[in-house]
Amino acid sequence: MDMKTQGMPLDGLLTVDRDRLWNSLMEQGKIGETDKGGLNRQALTDLDRQVRELFISWGKEAGCEVSIDQIGNIFVRRPGVDNSLPPVMTGSHIDTQPTGGKFDGCFGVMAGLESIRRMNDLGIKTQAPVEVVAWTNEEGCRFPPCMMGSGVFTGEFELEPTLAIRDAEGISVGEALTKIGFAGEKSVPGHQVGAYFEAHIEQGPVLEDAEKTIGVVIGALGQKWFDLSIQGVESHAGPTPMSLRHDAGLVAAELITFVNRTALEHAPHGRGTVGCLDLFPGSRNVIPGQVNMTVDFRHLEADALDAMVSGLKAKIAELEALHGVQVSLTPTADFAPLYFADNCVSYVRDAAAALGYGHMDIVSGAGHDAIFLAEKAPAGMIFVPCEGGISHNEMERADADDLAAGASVLLTALVNAAGIEEAK
Repeated sequence: MDMKTQGMPLDGLLTVDRDRLWNSLMEQGKIGETDKGGLNRQALTDLDRQVRELFISWGKEAGCEVSIDQIGNIFVRRPGVDNSLPPVMTGSHIDTQPTGGKFDGCFGVMAGLESIRRMNDLGIKTQAPVEVVAWTNEEGCRFPPCMMGSGVFTGEFELEPTLAIRDAEGISVGEALTKIGFAGEKSVPGHQVGAYFEAHIEQGPVLEDAEKTIGVVIGALGQKWFDLSIQGVESHAGPTPMSLRHDAGLVAAELITFVNRTALEHAPHGRGTVGCLDLFPGSRNVIPGQVNMTVDFRHLEADALDAMVSGLKAKIAELEALHGVQVSLTPTADFAPLYFADNCVSYVRDAAAALGYGHMDIVSGAGHDAIFLAEKAPAGMIFVPCEGGISHNEMERADADDLAAGASVLLTALVNAAGIEEAK
């Protein structure tokens, strides 16, 4: 829809209140604050309850309607001129890792809230409703899987099996929701969505390195994860000649090098990581007889991702024959690459350009709720830099000006997507 106001030019208007956004981030950041200045506010704990209640109170103060669904997602809706239209939605999450920061997820929710507050300040009436959502348990550190709330909302996960998932203490998701008072009544899968935008810190170093303020997220990397077990023969490190060994550790080392080289050969979007490595028996003078390890491959193109996996399988067969070992490869996760909707990407890119912010196209290497929402509605994301690319860490930092810029791009994109009431 074309942007039109009641006689007011939009140039220079659609920027957020920098200090109000920052103060909201700092206020919510007091709930679960750690000694190092980060956050430990895991999903469905009492601290999660407290920040949920704060978010709801701020939404009501902004004149919004609040609803909660059966998995505990919170929807704060600013009515539109035509409430029969599906809402233009934005949001993220307010749960954190055990040693998380104050911006991962929280920025997206507070930026959405600040966008609504700024619409109120400017007297903007949107044609469609605008909705800010706080998704339940995006992090997945207490209750797997991650992106739980958006997964149930979009129908990726079924409600009842999800409610039955238990944490390390044996408490189920359903029990925890009830205990904190957020077992809502709104049915899932959820309502129709006109468009979805998510603002987030980058969680990587690309924007900072390029000295750009806004990342226009064009898509998310596909992911293929594996558990890999290498079975060799443990034997004495001294008497066993090098040529007669069946060294599982040596094979693991060659595979680690191969995974890294494969990702480099599939630049710029290739990623390859061995994050876990366990050698048995773990004695300095015994040749490792077994190694358990993980492999994480990522790429924006499905064909390239498949080629990376095919290459790994071929390398495994080669090493089995060369070193007399047996290797098993077990898939553990498979997420297809995703391109965000052209119109939502354009809303973000055009807003960044109109507001004069340095920007660049970028891809998301991590999972976000927007990935599930993109299966339900046109979706897009906005990245802002984070210091050193550090996230999921108490040292996570973001600049107030960058955050305000990202929120201003979000505000402009929301207004464009929702449409403004035409002058009469």
